Amino acid sequence: MYTTAILLVIAVPVSYFILNARPVLRLVLESLLSLPIVLPPTVLGFYLLLIFSPTSFLGGLMGSVNLDLIFSFRGLVVASIIYSFPFMLQPVLAGLSNLPKSYSEAAATYGRGSVNAFLTVLLPNVKPSIISGVVLTMAHTLGEFGVVLMIGGSIPGKTRVASLAVWEQVEALNYKGAHLYSIILFIVSFSIIFLVSFLNRRALLKSKI
Repeated sequence: MYTTAILLVIAVPVSYFILNARPVLRLVLESLLSLPIVLPPTVLGFYLLLIFSPTSFLGGLMGSVNLDLIFSFRGLVVASIIYSFPFMLQPVLAGLSNLPKSYSEAAATYGRGSVNAFLTVLLPNVKPSIISGVVLTMAHTLGEFGVVLMIGGSIPGKTRVASLAVWEQVEALNYKGAHLYSIILFIVSFSIIFLVSFLNRRALLKSKI
């Protein structure tokens, strides 16, 4: 939930910035921010581990104010935000990109500033895309493994997440426990994907009316 809420706040303005950026800059930003989709989680986790390490500039700076990121819940959230960013960004950016230019032009005609037009005209018309981004981000965070394992470890009551719990149960040959965690994750993940499909279909039907 923390990851999804923070990404919602970050991804929406970033999407608007990318949408209005120069073509070359937009291509670079989209490619860079979408890397976690194709980059192996262990590679991303390894570099985040180096960046968050107490010996690095950022890690040392955070450690000096008692905000260690390695093997901590806050570090887990930061890593999760970076890893799940494209799953929030892409649906919102796609929704904004598909809006007719007439929406922005109409807002300008009525004397609305760019920020005001974005908040009052554009965003309400990409609500299905925002909902899709929120739901897909939640689903993705449930299945995170490599990144969260390398950054947060699996500290009971602190950084242990459901996907790590399944792995630990399998390692301990406790297949009953692994089945239980897996079934719960399966049901939650299916429900989330079903909700996205339902909302998108409903939005599509409304647009045809």
